[in-house]
Amino acid sequence: MPRLRVFVSSTCYDLQILRSELRPFIVGMGYEPVMSDYSDLLYDPRSHTHESCLKEVPGCDVVLLIIGSRFGGEAVPSAFDHIDFNKLSSESINFEVLGNNGGLSITQLEVLKAVEQGLPVYAFVDQSVYNDHHLYERNKHNKDVIDKIDFPSIQKKDTAIYIFEFINFLRKRGRNNSLQEFSRLDDIKNHLTSQWSQLFQKLLFESKTKAKEERRYRDFSERIEELKAVVLASIATPDLMKTAKGAIQYRRLIDFLTALSLSTDFISTSTVTWTNTLSTVGITKISLIPDITLPGLYRSVMIFSDSTFAICRFSPEMITQLSVDWAQFILLEHSVRQAIANALLENTARGPIHLIKRYNIPYDQYVSERKAKEDKEEEDPTADVPF
Repeated sequence: MPRLRVFVSSTCYDLQILRSELRPFIVGMGYEPVMSDYSDLLYDPRSHTHESCLKEVPGCDVVLLIIGSRFGGEAVPSAFDHIDFNKLSSESINFEVLGNNGGLSITQLEVLKAVEQGLPVYAFVDQSVYNDHHLYERNKHNKDVIDKIDFPSIQKKDTAIYIFEFINFLRKRGRNNSLQEFSRLDDIKNHLTSQWSQLFQKLLFESKTKAKEERRYRDFSERIEELKAVVLASIATPDLMKTAKGAIQYRRLIDFLTALSLSTDFISTSTVTWTNTLSTVGITKISLIPDITLPGLYRSVMIFSDSTFAICRFSPEMITQLSVDWAQFILLEHSVRQAIANALLENTARGPIHLIKRYNIPYDQYVSERKAKEDKEEEDPTADVPF
């Protein structure tokens, strides 16, 4: 059986001893370490070694990142072609580290590749570097002050901003943003041993729970299907049967279109494409956003042509499925579409549908204010910062 592969990403020169001690620890856990300084990577002679490092990351299961005092070697231009920066831009509210592709090291690109691939990243920051990072955060917006600060933990002063902003990118992600400081190797070992043990226990528990839930879901689904069959069988008129089936099939579609303030007449008669339907209300882009009220869950942010935005309870994947439903819905007779829409909209027993919340400010402004709020809370956790 293949073993879990742990990609160790760090600068080598200053962390050589720590890396050499981490290797037997990983092996002792029963896992396979993947480390550039131990010939674990295939260096294809047809490409740069930096590209070889990035190609190895997707084949691993976990990335272990160690951030020390050095920035490391700046990645070669060809290495950037292996990273999807558009995808990464939605992973963190701190985009500064991605703004200048030329200011990233190969170690940072390895981690960005892991983030792009959705791999778990266990990040550790040298305690002295993390202390200097706090100093940087308090003063980074005051250029007269920040330019005069010499951070003793950073070997080269001009690389400090790239190291600290990369830390911000990691910790300000909506998920997988764990960041631990360490002062000795045992800090890393103890944390990983505890985390991996807890994760294994959680996976076992979720596996048992999932099996139970699947059984309940199957029973519930069977009962619903039986109920649908009974209801539909009791409807003699073909048009009424089409309406009943449509109300079940297109409920979410009608809810979504209604939440966008599209009229019943539009829903009943329009034959435009899904893209044009969204354009009708001014939507230009839909992307993923972490749910700040329910950590670990995600919603959709919809950007409008006037730069304002709305947050929808549906995920982008669900909205894509609605486009398929719309393509089928517009093929129905207008009378049936009208009947389906009326049946759903007149069903007051369902209560109001709160799918979409509109914000009358530009999305970029919202992100900036949210980031400023988080920075303020980090400086003074007891402060009451309205938002």
